[in-house]
Amino acid sequence: MELLHSPSISQYSPKLHSRSSNIRKTGLSFGFPHNYFAEFEKKARPSALAVNAAIDGGGESDTAVVVEKPLPYGLLRRFEVLSGHPAPFGATARDGGINFAVFSSNATSAALCLISLADLPEKKVTEQIPLDPSINKTGDVWHVFLQGDFDNMLYGYSFDGKFAPEEGHYFDSARILLDPYAKAIVSRAEFGALGPEKDCWPPMACMLPTADKFDWEGDLPLKFPQRDLVIYEMHVRGFTNHESSGTEFPGTYRGVVEKLDHLKVLGVNCIELMPCHEFNELEYYSYNPVLGDYKVNFWGYSTVNFFSPMGRYSSAGMHKSGLGAIDEFKYLVREAHRRGIEVIMDVVFNHTAEGNENGPMFSFRGVDNSVFYMLAPKGEFYNYSGCGNTFNCNHPVARQFILEFLRYWVIEMHVDGFRFDLASILTRVAGDMLTTGAPLSSPPLIDMISSDPILSGVKELIAEAWDCGGLYQVGAFPHWGIWSEWNGKYRDIVRQFIKGTDGFSGAFAECLCGSPNLYQEGGRKPWNSINFVCAHDGFTLADLVTYNDKHNMANGEDNKDGENHNNSWNCGQEGGFASISVKKLRKRQMRNFFLCLMVSQGVPMIYMGDEYGHTKGGNNNTYCHDNYINYFRWDKKDESSTDFFRFCCHVTKFRHEAESLGLDDFPTAERLQWHGHTPGMPDWSESSRFVAFTLVDKVKGEIYIAFNASHLPVTVTLPERGGYRWEPLVDTGKQTPFDFLGDDVPEKKTALKQYAHFLDANMYPMLSYSSIILLLCPDEMIENS
Repeated sequence: MELLHSPSISQYSPKLHSRSSNIRKTGLSFGFPHNYFAEFEKKARPSALAVNAAIDGGGESDTAVVVEKPLPYGLLRRFEVLSGHPAPFGATARDGGINFAVFSSNATSAALCLISLADLPEKKVTEQIPLDPSINKTGDVWHVFLQGDFDNMLYGYSFDGKFAPEEGHYFDSARILLDPYAKAIVSRAEFGALGPEKDCWPPMACMLPTADKFDWEGDLPLKFPQRDLVIYEMHVRGFTNHESSGTEFPGTYRGVVEKLDHLKVLGVNCIELMPCHEFNELEYYSYNPVLGDYKVNFWGYSTVNFFSPMGRYSSAGMHKSGLGAIDEFKYLVREAHRRGIEVIMDVVFNHTAEGNENGPMFSFRGVDNSVFYMLAPKGEFYNYSGCGNTFNCNHPVARQFILEFLRYWVIEMHVDGFRFDLASILTRVAGDMLTTGAPLSSPPLIDMISSDPILSGVKELIAEAWDCGGLYQVGAFPHWGIWSEWNGKYRDIVRQFIKGTDGFSGAFAECLCGSPNLYQEGGRKPWNSINFVCAHDGFTLADLVTYNDKHNMANGEDNKDGENHNNSWNCGQEGGFASISVKKLRKRQMRNFFLCLMVSQGVPMIYMGDEYGHTKGGNNNTYCHDNYINYFRWDKKDESSTDFFRFCCHVTKFRHEAESLGLDDFPTAERLQWHGHTPGMPDWSESSRFVAFTLVDKVKGEIYIAFNASHLPVTVTLPERGGYRWEPLVDTGKQTPFDFLGDDVPEKKTALKQYAHFLDANMYPMLSYSSIILLLCPDEMIENS
């Protein structure tokens, strides 16, 4: 989330229950009147009866057994109410009932609100249970235990206390709040559908736990070595929502399952899901006159509830009060594992959807604002996220919340790892300390996650090691030897070198080796570098070689949003309409980028759609489009099946087969030799645009890889190996299918003969802006072929 992908908070005006008196006069029933607790204070206190215990039917006992009498609430027709337990947090089924526990240190009173499915759209509370702090509070935890008929019931909380924004408090007993620990949120069933009265923030409530169990069918973690991963960044809805997907359940978890075999063909063994926790896609809802549709929060980097899977990504909708969405997400994980594909979650702990002081209040702000958010001395929200607020990650309560969230998704949902959006915020000082927001060398949260015995088996802990407050920690993120990073420096350097910028040959070589300049000194390995050229932020791969400038007019913000510095090159003409020669060069550059990604040490990450050349028309900030701009085009993929997609599949397969392209440590001189236009003479000068190297490979023998980023062709002299000759495998300067000379090329022998006179002289010609892979083969093998 490097780019700012939300409109100005000050321009956002959701329909909210306000604390102001003029709003209260409207008679909204989804909330408590402000004198509610005063009215119930006397009759809300439970009593205890001392009962003499009879022994063998006679006599009286020396001791008295204290039996709690159900709370005498006149409203409670369906439930028996007891004091409950302070742990665990959330709603927990136990002892024939449900225990509720929630933290709030600054609230003066609290109530549990039970809401029927029928009452939710009417904004009505079905049963209200005030909590007596003398028996329903332990420390700073409010709790209650209920037994009764929970069919079609949901829940929320109400807290009262000081409403003083200048002190960081926003308590309002008229607000029904979501439990931060809720396991599913019930609201709208259909993605993009407005609520009653065209409400962008329709009422939400929390699912109550049930006894239903998902059948994992023996699913276990795949536990691939991280060095062997090929990651694919995916948007669940965007992957199958285009009509060309032909799926039965487009835009859903089940839709993804229908298309998992595509990823197997591509060679992907790990998917990184863009945010799949409950968010409100209507958060930015507004008419877009440019496209004539409505802007939404498509990407999802604005969490409403962390424990809950996004309900409107489920074909089940609100089935079983949200349990259907949980089961469908589990189904996706199970079926991915069945196909040998791990699942990583993109998590957003840098901020929440509550925004700044002008934003909505539906959970953390109303529960205990000053605990969960970083605040300035006068109550203002620090905005290191660029989205209005900053989650107070290193506060003891907040970091325990994050730890329990991670455990839940690993234990209950079987995910294999996490990518932390704007993770540098996780290293900033908590808001209750003297220097709020300053970076810490040993952040308590990162320490807890890294040392947790349950999370110790989770190898994929990936940091986006920067934030919108200017903190940039690529190569320096506190890591405890296990954290990996989105390597933003890899992206920038590779883009610069491949497009022919002077002065990057040495830095490009470092990238090919897994960025030892960033990770070796701190004791990390090449696989701690997550290498990528493109991601959801910024240009797609096709747009990277088609546009010099961003073209974001479709966002309706006068092209002012999005990153201005993209290190892109249009290959001579701006936009999709270009000459044949320019289009050929663009295809060549796309192959160069993909080949570089797959031959670099570290873990490669592909962005969804890049494997067929998806274009967003030069838009590098498509956060708001639920349309063709962000949808995977299966028809375009099919058109590319014998072209760029074929190339990508072959190169990825080669990476998996070659032992030397996923090393467990940084390559040494025994393994790798650098070359220039002549063997053993690399050119690291400022004007050099050529990098070549050989790798000793235990499977492939020896591999020669070269990149010519010059506008001029070059004929390279190859290293001499007695009794062997180099044979071309990849040449991005060739048209398909000769760009990869696999066994599926019927004219392979003919193509090899065309270069025999060069190879006999131990030379190879390279076009401008091209790259090659040659394999060392015994002379007799080539003669026999």
